[in-house]
Amino acid sequence: MPDAPKAPITQDVLTLPRKAAEGGKVNLVGLTRDALRDALIAAGTPEKQARMRAGQVWQWVYQKGVRSFDDMTNLAKPYRALLAEHFVIEVPEVVRRELSTDGTRKYLLRIAGGHEVEAVYIPEEGRGTLCVSSQVGCTLTCSFCHTGTQRLVRNLTAGEIVGQIMVARDDLGEWPLPGRHPKDEQRLLSNIVLMGMGEPLYNFENVRDAMKIAMDGEGISLSRRRITLSTSGVVPEIARTAAEIGCLLAVSFHATTDEVRDQLVPINKRWNIETLLGALREYPKATNSERITFEYVMLKGVNDSDEDAHRLIKLIEGIPAKINLIPFNEWPGAPYERSSNNRIRAFADIIYKAGYASPIRTPRGEDIMAACGQLKSETERARKSRRQIEADAGLS
Repeated sequence: MPDAPKAPITQDVLTLPRKAAEGGKVNLVGLTRDALRDALIAAGTPEKQARMRAGQVWQWVYQKGVRSFDDMTNLAKPYRALLAEHFVIEVPEVVRRELSTDGTRKYLLRIAGGHEVEAVYIPEEGRGTLCVSSQVGCTLTCSFCHTGTQRLVRNLTAGEIVGQIMVARDDLGEWPLPGRHPKDEQRLLSNIVLMGMGEPLYNFENVRDAMKIAMDGEGISLSRRRITLSTSGVVPEIARTAAEIGCLLAVSFHATTDEVRDQLVPINKRWNIETLLGALREYPKATNSERITFEYVMLKGVNDSDEDAHRLIKLIEGIPAKINLIPFNEWPGAPYERSSNNRIRAFADIIYKAGYASPIRTPRGEDIMAACGQLKSETERARKSRRQIEADAGLS
């Protein structure tokens, strides 16, 4: 079995600075409102004007999707020139865009340092969800997850996280038309899930800042209840998530005993099921209207028995919750198999009869390796054989 994950490397070591590669200019994408104001002052904006100017630039970047200072027509030309001298507006580069037969879109994105991450847009009736990455690779080595076979390279900056949203809006043509307020436009990208590459709570500050930008009413303007953060169980940061982000919470649970969860989700060796559930019971946002989602991947013969279903019900007692059952999405070298449809339905029925919602997630984008647990950037692929993966999972 893999060793328990070590504490994350400090933020300043794992995250690149905000300086853009070209000419040492500062990238405005990812700066908080206060940081943007301070940057404008440092560039020569009079302090008395800085808050107003920051608000104007903010709206151009996040409400209208403008990438050139020349297009910021309510700013005087000399001030636009000042901005262009000191700043850039940059988002991740789209290396490849893949379209699934079910309409799912997967973006391979290049960021600073030549690294690559993936983001996935999933269209549904009446809504569209973007699955966002928070790290290059992952430190958690969850044995059923393709991303977990890729080593952690670094945290994404706030700009690289919110930049994924901006790239998707570019591709969807969702920025408002000239003269139109965003609320007059159909929201194709209506929801965000932090369920892509990486553990969001091991990159807390950048995730928080990116989501604050996404939620800002004068910009992208997504409700906090349309953002879901998924964690494998970084217990010390769970309460902080409620206080500083306020979004919905999902937990990659996947097992009903510590023995099995240690294999599937090695972070369990650091914060076991009892400790994790204790933190969730105290989660201040957990209500019947804002239930915690327990994500549970269905693995044949591993965690899918009737006994597992009954144990799960007892474990989550007292927590406002729903159970999201995820048919395992296979990937090359995966040491597990998907539970049968009959087994998944029987498991779901037990959960449902106990009074919990138990939707079975429909796999999306499997033909382009865009489904849950399949994301992995090509430039960082780990050189692992099936035997090595099985050994890490404790199956050999």
